[in-house]
Amino acid sequence: MFEMDEMRSPGANVEPQHSREGRLQRIISQISQIDEQDARSRYREETRDENVADDCHGITSSEEVRKFVAFEPDDPENPYNWTGRKKASIVVTTMATVVNSTMASSLPSNAIPYMMEEWHVNSTSQQVLPISMFLVGYVFGPIMWAPLSEQFGRKRFTIATFVVFSLWTLACALAPNWPAFLVFRLFVGAFASAPIAVVTGILADIYNEPQARGRAMAVFMATTVFGPLLAPIISGYCSPNIGWRWTFWIGLIYAGATLIPLLLLLPETSGPIILVQRARKLRRQDPDSTVVAPHELEQLDLRQLAARVLTRPVRMLFTELIVSATCVYLALCYAIFYMTFQAFPIIYEDLYGLSAGVEGLCFLAIGGGALCALPVFFGWDAYLRRALAEDRPWTRREEYRRLPLACLGGPLFVVSLFWLGWTSREGVPFFVPMLSGIPFGMGFQLIFMALLNYLTDAYEIYAASANAAASCSRSLLATVLPFAATPMFNRLGIDGACSLLGGLSCLMCVIPFVFIWKGERLRAGSRFYAEPLSPGVISGREVRVDRNA
Repeated sequence: MFEMDEMRSPGANVEPQHSREGRLQRIISQISQIDEQDARSRYREETRDENVADDCHGITSSEEVRKFVAFEPDDPENPYNWTGRKKASIVVTTMATVVNSTMASSLPSNAIPYMMEEWHVNSTSQQVLPISMFLVGYVFGPIMWAPLSEQFGRKRFTIATFVVFSLWTLACALAPNWPAFLVFRLFVGAFASAPIAVVTGILADIYNEPQARGRAMAVFMATTVFGPLLAPIISGYCSPNIGWRWTFWIGLIYAGATLIPLLLLLPETSGPIILVQRARKLRRQDPDSTVVAPHELEQLDLRQLAARVLTRPVRMLFTELIVSATCVYLALCYAIFYMTFQAFPIIYEDLYGLSAGVEGLCFLAIGGGALCALPVFFGWDAYLRRALAEDRPWTRREEYRRLPLACLGGPLFVVSLFWLGWTSREGVPFFVPMLSGIPFGMGFQLIFMALLNYLTDAYEIYAASANAAASCSRSLLATVLPFAATPMFNRLGIDGACSLLGGLSCLMCVIPFVFIWKGERLRAGSRFYAEPLSPGVISGREVRVDRNA
């Protein structure tokens, strides 16, 4: 069931005194090495490796013997070895939380005029605030949830944050005034961001094969698109007929229905945390046992927690060129997606005279395009599997496995914006610009599926942190850019505004091509790249570990 190696510690060494400058250099050096050490530790926790890492930390007692617990190759508790049915139940359950999260983002979209009328808010610039305040929470939430889930486990954070998200949704339904409602939306967004940040890590936990993980990520991305598209329909029909508050009551009912299977079906999926639970169980059975999981040796104080865990998404965003460029591209696409919640009323209500409910139905074209992306993805996946079976040389590179889909999706996304802008005019039926939503949704979906899969494959151990960096950055731009939507469309017109956005998207769509060209070199120089580690120099021996190494 488990395998153990022994280790001894001579106790803590006395740290020498340093000057202020020397201490600063030491801290910088430790932070620069900390992720490589953490990667080695996590890799060994999740595999049956008899090697003991020579850089483990945390043992304080003198000459204390510790034995490591590890997974056997066919260990049923290893998430990689779980049955397909169990993995499918996890995917379905977590996708339901993602729908809750993304639907909540745009839930008040067509209810905003009714709220402003009830609370006598006359400033048109404040119309953006209910969605923007939510996205502010989306910015900061992943910075905490993703790395903390890597450190302390997926299950507890997923359930706890979802419960709190549901409570803040209840607060929105009962909001007494406009300022309170905006504050509630901020907290809804902060806790709703947890599924977006953590689910990618859960998929990396349970799927070790890139093909299976890629298919699960495709489902994840389709789910993230459909959530925001359902919300305008709900608010568009509820607000004028039964009141805007019912928009949030419906959201709360769905959250409650999701919480039940979440509590019953979601297990802990993090391999290191499962080993911690196993070690604790063995120690309860035998109080004299010295069994530990390697993850338990990472006893971080507050400074180490901040350096290693909470700052990891930010450091990846600013030090990893792959993460930085991906985040810029995804942020622009995501911001344009959320700008449609301001642009569509201008186009379909003001220009074409449609009702709010019918205008909400126009978003279904985007959903249809997102569905069209799935056969393309699965067709490419089948072709890739055949190429892998034939051992074609190009399949050995991460870039060729994922990024061709983004090379297709980028131009589709650009074309859709010019289509929308140049056909939205008097004399052209409303369904003509509405159909631009098909290439829009298809391109948007392909871009996100390709780039998020690429991040997950390239940074497997830190998939949640890499995706948290992407989530944080795109939510930040999606918070700010919609404020410019109404002034931009009023000043430039529908054709000019859409052409501007199409031009920016055209510039960004070269990024996947650059990755195909230079991505392998960029990954080779990364501290976070999840390349399998070579065996250590110590195998099945007692090891003396210096805590201050």
